[in-house]
Amino acid sequence: MKRIVVGISGASGTVYGVRILEILRQTRDIEVHLIVSRGARVTMEYENSIDCDAVEKLADHVHSPDHLAAPISSGSFRTAGMIVAPCSMKSLSMIANSIDDNLLVRAADVTLKERRKLVLITRETPLHLGHLRHMVAVTEMGGVILPPVPSFYHRPRTIQDIVDQTVGKALDQFDIPHTLFDRWGGG
Repeated sequence: MKRIVVGISGASGTVYGVRILEILRQTRDIEVHLIVSRGARVTMEYENSIDCDAVEKLADHVHSPDHLAAPISSGSFRTAGMIVAPCSMKSLSMIANSIDDNLLVRAADVTLKERRKLVLITRETPLHLGHLRHMVAVTEMGGVILPPVPSFYHRPRTIQDIVDQTVGKALDQFDIPHTLFDRWGGG
């Protein structure tokens, strides 16, 4: 069974993390470990009127962001990697600088140190030089920066179509099969 850690930070766009959880819930042989930051709880309720308890039920294991002794805080706990969706600039900065004062950042740091796949769906615009430098730092450490930049060749008709395209790109990083969007087939 493949284990994936999903972190949801307080940036706008918690819908990305929720959708990832929905898709992973439907996928066989994947065990999901979830961390929802305190900021994410507020953003989730504000943006989507979603009850965080309902979101947590989509995961196999839920870890408090304050529980730094959780299994996912250790490299000896094997996972396929981690997705942070959305990833706030605060979380990005903490990950880039290994400031492990909460479980979301610690789990991301462990993912990097163990050379596992870390995918950050960063949410901010426009970006200043500090944001870009943190993205470069994470990339140099082996992370993947995957901002939600929609493509239009698959002719999205709804917001869900746009969200699904980004979620599909994130799942592609882990070779998780899906049919969330039509792939480019050439012209």
